[in-house]
Amino acid sequence: MKNMILSFLAVLFIGTVGAQEKADNKQTVVIKTSAECGQCKERIEEKLNYVKGISFAELNYETRELTVKFRSDKITLDEIRKIISGLGYDADEVKADPDAQKKLPMCCQPGGMHGH
Repeated sequence: MKNMILSFLAVLFIGTVGAQEKADNKQTVVIKTSAECGQCKERIEEKLNYVKGISFAELNYETRELTVKFRSDKITLDEIRKIISGLGYDADEVKADPDAQKKLPMCCQPGGMHGH
């Protein structure tokens, strides 16, 4: 009986370790952006939710925080920030691409909604 319990625990442990290795690829991050409004939200979410390796992207434009769930074996956090920059928005310490930012509607440009 004791051996059976130990065997069961060993199988359970090995199964848990294997599941953790797979889960380690999945990350959730919060990226601080310069997004201003609902149009920004749509633009960023529509782009990121169709990028390979990203399973979820949602922007709270009131806090300017973008939550992204992604697989680190498919895409890196730096690559995600570069995509956001390419849309015309700051992403943490990565500044917005100036040309892309100029192409945004006025309400989506820095201070557009709040007059900062």
